[in-house]
Amino acid sequence: MGRKKGIDIEIDKLTNSIVNVISGEVFETEFNLVSKKEIKKSDWLFDWSFELKDKNSKVFKMTTTENKGIIQGLLSYSIEENFVFVNLVENAKFNRGKEKLYEGVGGNLFAYSCKLSYELGFGGFVSFKAKTALIEYYKKSLGAEIALGQRMYIDGSASQKLINQYFKNK
Repeated sequence: MGRKKGIDIEIDKLTNSIVNVISGEVFETEFNLVSKKEIKKSDWLFDWSFELKDKNSKVFKMTTTENKGIIQGLLSYSIEENFVFVNLVENAKFNRGKEKLYEGVGGNLFAYSCKLSYELGFGGFVSFKAKTALIEYYKKSLGAEIALGQRMYIDGSASQKLINQYFKNK
């Protein structure tokens, strides 16, 4: 699966970092570049090899600071003119559906892309292509707006809200 389909990730809850569904314990997260050998194809819905091969994209893994060996989610982005473009995001298999282990992963992945946008001097502007059925959902959950068709963006103020939500201590 390539990028043509649009973003399809659950923004289950805006949390502080990520929250264990069972215990309610909050775990701080960190983001690092991921290597091909760290991604087992069977653990993911998307084929991440395309993103890893694309020279214009960077692929980051999100882990908890307590357990850097378990990937909670993946984010691929590229730098466009004056904004960060999210190519693909995905929750780990164990963070999807009714039996998920952690809440807040999807929001955390987007918050990190917003943080990158500020760090790169783009004022928090992030864009992505959403699945048509999820446009209203992303408006409500992320504060995103429609740019054109399925293309959406998160502006500086919505971006700052996500950053404050997920990266309060950083």
